[in-house]
Amino acid sequence: MLSPNQITLIRLALVFVSIGLFTLGSYASLLALVLLVITLGLDAADGFVARRFRLTSDAGAAFDIAADRIVESAYWIFFASAGLISFWIPTIIIARGGLTDFLRAIAFKQGQTAFGEKSMMKSRWGQILASSRASRAAYGIIKCAAFFVMGAYLALNDFPQVRAALSTGAMRAFYFGAIALAGASVAFCIVRGVPVIVEGMRFFAKSQPVPKLGSVGK
Repeated sequence: MLSPNQITLIRLALVFVSIGLFTLGSYASLLALVLLVITLGLDAADGFVARRFRLTSDAGAAFDIAADRIVESAYWIFFASAGLISFWIPTIIIARGGLTDFLRAIAFKQGQTAFGEKSMMKSRWGQILASSRASRAAYGIIKCAAFFVMGAYLALNDFPQVRAALSTGAMRAFYFGAIALAGASVAFCIVRGVPVIVEGMRFFAKSQPVPKLGSVGK
């Protein structure tokens, strides 16, 4: 049986394989779409295995978050480079992730984790928006739907016969559906990041050195 961390490593490898296949066009794009679905599915699989066989750990949870950042950043950047979404979408998401992960790393050094019993989120609104399973699942579903629809759009575009079979309006609706899901993902990402930043600042403040008495002004 694969461990949660091994599943996470496989997920990290598959994201780059799938992106590479998308650039080859035709049937390679279809395979890329299949690997995209597998990659996104493994995100749920590693957590399930960890909970089912009691293999959860603070370090494993932190590794899973880091892997999530790599996977989503790679896909957002790729779809932006493919011209499907604006440059600003991956920029905003990566900037938000960098800031929240920075604060989570400081909290981790002080014995607090992003989720779970030792969650750094202490307020009720912070727990609901950022660390609850419902919030994480909702964001994951919207984000995965955006990746799938954008990937499917690219795969369909690689087959002239498919484009010919579908009306221009259908392809356009498919495209704007992908844009709408991407926009919803960005909005949800920002909303979930706000409580992490607000509550994480207290850990940042605690980590700052306190000037020794008499050293001020020297």
